[in-house]
Amino acid sequence: MANTSEKKESIVVLDYGSQYSMLIVRRIREAGVYSELIAWDASPETFAHLDVKGFVLSGGPASVYDSAAPSLPSYLIDSDLPVLGICYGMQLLANQFGGEVSSADEREYGSAIISQTGAQHPLFDGLPSSFEVWASHGDNVLKLPDGFRILAESENAPIVAFTDDINRFGIQFHPEVVHTTGGTQLLHNFLFEIVKCRGTWDPESFIDETIQQVRELVGNAEVICGLSGGVDSAVAAALVHEAIGDQLTCIFVDNGLLRQNEAEQVVQTFREHMGIKLRHVEAREQFLEKLKDINDPETKRIVIGETFIRVFERETSQSEGAEFLVQGTLYPDVIESAGTGNDAAVKIKSHHNVGGLPDDMQLRLIEPLRNLFKDEVRNVGRAMGISPEIIDRQPFPGPGLAIRVIGDITEEKLDILRRAESILQDELIRSGSASELWQSFAVLTNTRSVGVQGDFRTYGNVIALRCITAEDAMTADWAKLPYELLTAISNRITNEVPEVNRVVYDITSKPPGTIEWE
Repeated sequence: MANTSEKKESIVVLDYGSQYSMLIVRRIREAGVYSELIAWDASPETFAHLDVKGFVLSGGPASVYDSAAPSLPSYLIDSDLPVLGICYGMQLLANQFGGEVSSADEREYGSAIISQTGAQHPLFDGLPSSFEVWASHGDNVLKLPDGFRILAESENAPIVAFTDDINRFGIQFHPEVVHTTGGTQLLHNFLFEIVKCRGTWDPESFIDETIQQVRELVGNAEVICGLSGGVDSAVAAALVHEAIGDQLTCIFVDNGLLRQNEAEQVVQTFREHMGIKLRHVEAREQFLEKLKDINDPETKRIVIGETFIRVFERETSQSEGAEFLVQGTLYPDVIESAGTGNDAAVKIKSHHNVGGLPDDMQLRLIEPLRNLFKDEVRNVGRAMGISPEIIDRQPFPGPGLAIRVIGDITEEKLDILRRAESILQDELIRSGSASELWQSFAVLTNTRSVGVQGDFRTYGNVIALRCITAEDAMTADWAKLPYELLTAISNRITNEVPEVNRVVYDITSKPPGTIEWE
């Protein structure tokens, strides 16, 4: 994306591999300050487009005294901008400037009580002298560098928070997680009392900036949008359409991996309600043939990504001058695919619209939502006036039902899953539970089970139900649905989908699991 002439006030979060790194960015943005996650070893040119007011150092799995441990960038050592080090970030600051960090006698994971020492510092304004935090560390700062002073302590850690005279701060807990009482207040204090941010970032400003960037980047070229019909691609298409109008053509590929009646709904919505040029491509047979006998989920993603691009390239040959491809990639997609380029972050799984694109792709990518969370995308869509039917639609993975059928993909299996999924959604809507969930779906497992239906022994398929609650896609908890509702769903599936004789309910949170099974 091209840069606009006016840089926006920002906080840069340096990523040292913590599972909470993206959550720090989210909390900062919720306060009205723009933030981006940057790999710890990236060059300053990576964020040269931002008006950087301060830095946050994330946690991470390493120990600062290890020979290969991630280090503090030289530009940060010499900077006089405020810095907040969290967990590993705190230990890194202490170690860099001459303090002592050592392995703790006991790893501290979970709830802890910290107590402020001495006079209250502006970082702790509005917070009690003692409060509960969430800790996750195996190392402690045992000795402070010269010129630093303690701000807080706990029973298990002699130094829980510190500062120096040039606004470097370290805290041995995670203010970004909801388990830390007052974590939002502490981050607010850092942003507005220490850094002196103005807090002017919101969806409207993002829309204006993105439209300008797209116009500068595209010029008079033709643009293709890979449309799935979900929230992400819809908002991405609306943003680009607002910027360049009829230079945009949306290509909706019916890959045969969509939910029941979804293809028809997509065509109607975008052609009739949004007024965007739409080309509907029937490619069901092509995708199923490419996926034949493939069991590995990563291979599925790669095959689907490559097939999508080949279809797009074939279709764009009919659109003279097409140079760009728009995708609805989001921040969690990038992070789960280790797409920041940060070696400290562990790849969880690839996403077809992040890591599955072929190297010889002819189109240049436009990913206007790449730095947003799902709830931010919904807010952008609402600010643009996109209908609730689209904005409030549940998240749906790019590979579609291919990663909800465990094992190889066949039309028969997809049909079984669609019927089970339709019953699940029907009962959730009927009970009023659908609006309370972040996401809900059925999975056709590759397990068969013995059952009895009527007077006959059966050996049928097992359907797993996955219903979760969440604030974003980074963390999630399984939904405690009423037993009566689960019973109704199970009874309907086993009665109305004869190929299924057993239904199970997934009660795994994220972490340790992911939202999708594959």
